[in-house]
Amino acid sequence: MADCGHTAVLHDPHPLWLEALQQVLTSLDITVVGKANTIEQALSMVEAHRPDIFLVDTGVTGSMTGPSLVRAAVEIVPSLRVIAISGSAEPGDIDAAFDAGAIAYVVKTAHAEDVAATVRQAFDHSIFLSRVGHGPNRPTSEAGHGAAKDTSATLTRREREILVLVAEGLSNRELAQMLWVTEQTIKFHLSNIYRKVGAVNRTQASSWAHKHLLFRGAESHPVATEPPLQDGHSARAS
Repeated sequence: MADCGHTAVLHDPHPLWLEALQQVLTSLDITVVGKANTIEQALSMVEAHRPDIFLVDTGVTGSMTGPSLVRAAVEIVPSLRVIAISGSAEPGDIDAAFDAGAIAYVVKTAHAEDVAATVRQAFDHSIFLSRVGHGPNRPTSEAGHGAAKDTSATLTRREREILVLVAEGLSNRELAQMLWVTEQTIKFHLSNIYRKVGAVNRTQASSWAHKHLLFRGAESHPVATEPPLQDGHSARAS
């Protein structure tokens, strides 16, 4: 990524983490134009510098939650690529960051090279998963499936995408490779999916997906053209 000209703002309440993140970005020839310890500083720097990428600690508390900070930053700069950094690997926290607008999620136990790989992938558009159904957050359903429609609407976009791929027969490993996440992250999402649709295994979840027409209107999803992270703890959003 030499001479890429990209800029970044970093947010973390701990100065040591800010320094570590800056070192990672510097190694990628990304210029850090702001480092913030507070939510207010972070939003001010995003507005002032309008960076390409924003690495933010979503585990913070204060005037707003981490996901709220992500959402506010994206509202200021719609093209902003946000990578959530957190000490939590809870599925709910991961989903909240993605739903707020983050494109990647990195757990703080990740190695520096994994963080670097995630940042590089933030500028890689070789992967996408189309929206399922007609609306941004609602799968297609037919008359007579009203209850199913309400149930499926509680799935996040990422959960619906994973459920479709599971129903197509992809293994956890194949899903992890396609989505640039670890298999553990896939398991997190599957656990939530099973709970929401009342399934106990992949077969039941797949049957639910077919029954409730999650495939109607779905487009193709190309496979990544680079090797996935094997040992890191990061998650890439579509």
